[in-house]
Amino acid sequence: MEFRELECFVVLSEELHFARTAERLYLSPGRVSQLMRSLETRIGGRLFERTSRRVRLTPLGERFLADLRPSYDGLANAVHRAKAAAREVTGRLRVGFLATPTEVVTGSVRAFERRYPECEVELVEIPLSDPFGKLRAGQVDLTFTLLPVNEPDLATGEGLNEVSYQLGVSTRHALAARPAIAAEELVNVPLIGLDGPAPRAYRERIAPSVTPSGRPIPRAGTVATSQEGLTQVALDRGGMLFCTPTAAHHRRPDVSFVPVTGLSPSIMGLAWVKAAETAAVLAFDEAAVGHAHRMESLVA
Repeated sequence: MEFRELECFVVLSEELHFARTAERLYLSPGRVSQLMRSLETRIGGRLFERTSRRVRLTPLGERFLADLRPSYDGLANAVHRAKAAAREVTGRLRVGFLATPTEVVTGSVRAFERRYPECEVELVEIPLSDPFGKLRAGQVDLTFTLLPVNEPDLATGEGLNEVSYQLGVSTRHALAARPAIAAEELVNVPLIGLDGPAPRAYRERIAPSVTPSGRPIPRAGTVATSQEGLTQVALDRGGMLFCTPTAAHHRRPDVSFVPVTGLSPSIMGLAWVKAAETAAVLAFDEAAVGHAHRMESLVA
């Protein structure tokens, strides 16, 4: 038996009018009639007497209402309390981040916790090769990721930054001393890609298979994390692309980072499961967007 049928029965027993019942429940009068017919079929008897002038409960309907009302009120109150709790921004919010908690990540957390001091943020590292696994498993509530995201079950916020790429290569590599390289020169640099279940479009942003003009870029194996990739780079087993803030975070004596011109920017944003969206998730996205706009105004 569906809750909507019971709700419709209770409201109709109060209003004794199909149009007013429909208005209260944001339904059409025809839908109210349909729900009542379905409920009466389940029960096996008429609950209402209907004429052109009036609607009233039958004796069976009066008995059913008396028996149903305590349980219905308890269930309705439980639903109301759950909805109210879902609108609260309290407790703990688990936020995933990829590889490096850059200023976009930490600044967003600070902005959110200032606005909602009763909600604590727990940061959880997300494997570079599996950007949405923990999200779908419910291990994080939302995650920082690369945009755009073309996954039907996921929602995303707006872009929080747009930054250029740098190519990580061994200090022994021929390109290590260059001040910059063009994207078309990647045809001469085998790129390290990703293991795991990352969507193809996401893997292409980490390690594109072709240059902007369509020339193929060679591959140099795959890794699961940034640290694995950096180790392969340091051993001169290939190059790996990093966004500029991540490259700055991973400076080390055996790796050189060379700016790459001609690639579309890396865009960071937030993603969450549509079916698990809460007020806290939306509040964090709003705080992150506000922080990003403030940072842009300071740079401008």
